[in-house]
Amino acid sequence: MGERPSLACEHGDVQTPEWFLDALATPHAEGHVSVDNCPIHYFRWGPVGKPGIVLVHGGAAQAHWWDHIAPLIAPDCCVIALDMSGHGDSGRRDRYPTSTWAREILAVAEHGGVAGPPVVVAHSMGGWVAITAAAEHGDRLAGIVVLDSPVRRPAPEEDAHAEGAAFGPLRVYSTLEDGLSHFRTVPDQPTSLPYVLDHIARASLREVEGGWSWKFDPRIFDRPIPTGDLLRQVTCRVALFRSQFGLVTPDIGAYMYEQLGRVAPVIEVPLAHHHVMLDQPLPLITGLRTLLADWDHSVAQRHG
Repeated sequence: MGERPSLACEHGDVQTPEWFLDALATPHAEGHVSVDNCPIHYFRWGPVGKPGIVLVHGGAAQAHWWDHIAPLIAPDCCVIALDMSGHGDSGRRDRYPTSTWAREILAVAEHGGVAGPPVVVAHSMGGWVAITAAAEHGDRLAGIVVLDSPVRRPAPEEDAHAEGAAFGPLRVYSTLEDGLSHFRTVPDQPTSLPYVLDHIARASLREVEGGWSWKFDPRIFDRPIPTGDLLRQVTCRVALFRSQFGLVTPDIGAYMYEQLGRVAPVIEVPLAHHHVMLDQPLPLITGLRTLLADWDHSVAQRHG
């Protein structure tokens, strides 16, 4: 397999900022852990044996979506970003139950060296996985932060797959450049920062026989969609982040707040679209840092 080309420093008229390049250059470790005989790949920033955070990507995404976020959330913590099975550089399965992905989160936290129960930060479809983990293993988590995951409706990746608009059989592109030209987020958002989008697009392709293809398994969408009832089974701390122009509308946010026992803050990221780490990464980092600083010294309200 060939190596991914390095990030270009300029994208049209947009100069790649130093903070982004510094984040990508932050040293990090790489590991694998087996979950039900499937290798699960992850990256780790920060020291082992410290309280930690696990970052969970959305459907058809992968750990590299967090490359510019992970080093800046909590520099003194153990921060892990995984490729769920069927994504990125992890193995594939015949089926992808959400409960299995939830156990992968716990496995990488333990194998990666997180001390104590981790906080899980999850985006879009990954938010459903975090909610499942909190419902089934809440005593093993310090809390979950769900980023623009619309529990009352399918995630956009699910819709696009069902409609045949995206995530069908994987194509093989003759060149990397051809593959990059076909990269799209679902839903698409014109506000994505070009240097972030370019980095993620390059990390989403792998060299295969005959050219380049996407890293995800299209079968990841062939499974039941969790319902809002699952929210009432969550026992650990929860915070909901909604993007101003995202998929968690005010009424969906209010519904989730009610189902969670009216104890989970709903935090809006101004100007953000669904893929908040692509268009508003620094406000996202600031929001997460603020929330986690509060959780470090405050007492959780009880659900119910």
